[in-house]
Amino acid sequence: MTRLRQTILFVLTCITLSALAQNTEKKPDEKPAVLPPVPAPIETKGQITIGGQTINYTTRTGYMVLKDESGKAKANIFFIAYSKDGVNDLSKRPVTYTFNGGPGSASVWLHMGCIGPKRIPMSDKGESLAPPYSYVNNEYSWLDKSDLVFIDPVNTGYSRAVQGENERQFLGYNEDIESVGEFIRLHATKYGRWASPKFLAGESYGTTRAAGLSGYLQDKYNMYINGISLISSILNFQTALFDKGNDLPFELFLPTYTAMAWYHKKIAPEYQADLQKTLREVEKFVLNEYSTILMKGDQASEAEQTMVTEKLSKFTGLSKDFIKRANNRIEIGRFVKELLREDGKTAGRLDGRFTGTDYDNAGERYEFDPSLDATISGPYSGTINQYLRQELKYENDLPYLILTGRVQPWNYNNVQNKYLNVSETLRQAMSKNPYLKVWVAAGYYDLATPYFAAEYTFNHMMLRPEQKKNVNFTYFEAGHMMYIHKESLIKLKKDADRFYEMALK
Repeated sequence: MTRLRQTILFVLTCITLSALAQNTEKKPDEKPAVLPPVPAPIETKGQITIGGQTINYTTRTGYMVLKDESGKAKANIFFIAYSKDGVNDLSKRPVTYTFNGGPGSASVWLHMGCIGPKRIPMSDKGESLAPPYSYVNNEYSWLDKSDLVFIDPVNTGYSRAVQGENERQFLGYNEDIESVGEFIRLHATKYGRWASPKFLAGESYGTTRAAGLSGYLQDKYNMYINGISLISSILNFQTALFDKGNDLPFELFLPTYTAMAWYHKKIAPEYQADLQKTLREVEKFVLNEYSTILMKGDQASEAEQTMVTEKLSKFTGLSKDFIKRANNRIEIGRFVKELLREDGKTAGRLDGRFTGTDYDNAGERYEFDPSLDATISGPYSGTINQYLRQELKYENDLPYLILTGRVQPWNYNNVQNKYLNVSETLRQAMSKNPYLKVWVAAGYYDLATPYFAAEYTFNHMMLRPEQKKNVNFTYFEAGHMMYIHKESLIKLKKDADRFYEMALK
């Protein structure tokens, strides 16, 4: 009886599967769904005066459709491109491909903060003004030196995978490099920029992307880049991930902790007079006693541990008791809560100059980053949405994703059981292209991508003397988005001008 029941069940299952297959099978006269055509980018005209030079320009706003070689659409990449009018020879006019990071960030920060022809007015320190927000002409734009293309990777801004396509194919280190690289190839092809000097400009994870693209564009398309701007650089993730057993971040974040303690007058009095002198002393301590004793782990003597505790307390303004209980390893989340705890405030991660307040002062970490949520998020989100419609005449009912978690989980399968480190990709690109110039812009109060971690990364690329001449660092008394600070915005423009001149010699 049991065997008979099994046989009946088997037959019924086969019949059911056959029926399902017939229902899902495409009928002979059934055509595949046709997606509506993507409108061509909208063109508008503008004018800006930079350094006394009046520039008339054309803006293209819209989508570039990424397709496979069979012509099947895969993703719609949103971009905003500014090109100077009246240029007859594009081989003499640079083009800069620009993006922010995250992963999960649109290009709005660099676009509306410092590089594009419009910017968001802030206080001289970088504080947001009262809403509603607006934009003004940006006399510090880079448009006098280069045409500008701002790229929003998939699931940022208005960029999305095409209906029916799995968005996961774009959300990861390799996946992102391939899709953004394909966009750059398409743009250069469609708009005749293969003969133009080409630059990449990235911020934060955008510097990771830029370094990755430096090798990918060369190896995949034989497209060689003239220069790369790394604003708030992170190329080696081991320098920034606070893991048990990974002491590097504790060492490399210390100079930024010191700069923040100096700014808020929490540092020991003998170190308060001169920030630069103090930072040099802290850097020396990191490279010698601190790194050596951390490497010893629990084998360090009590005298060594005590010496480190006392120096860390002087350099950071934190109590010796707190530092000792943390095993002389100050994690970033604890620092931004502990530094100003007695004042009832928290310090910013993106920019340590800014402060916030939590529900109480007893927590281990802050409730929000005051340099993001209470400073730049509102102005940049409100302004880009208004600017797109009012100035660029572009309409789209999708939400413009400024900084989103919709890209998560980000795929790092290319570095399983390792930290992502794209500095080697950049080194190889520089070796193959000896004309490639690199500029690193770093803020002293940036805890997202500390300046000393960027220095460490480049010091471990083993660049030859002739290659080191192609790398230039500049520093700012501001944070991750140093350009929200008026004085740093002006300096950033001067540094950018020098970089383009150097790269185009």
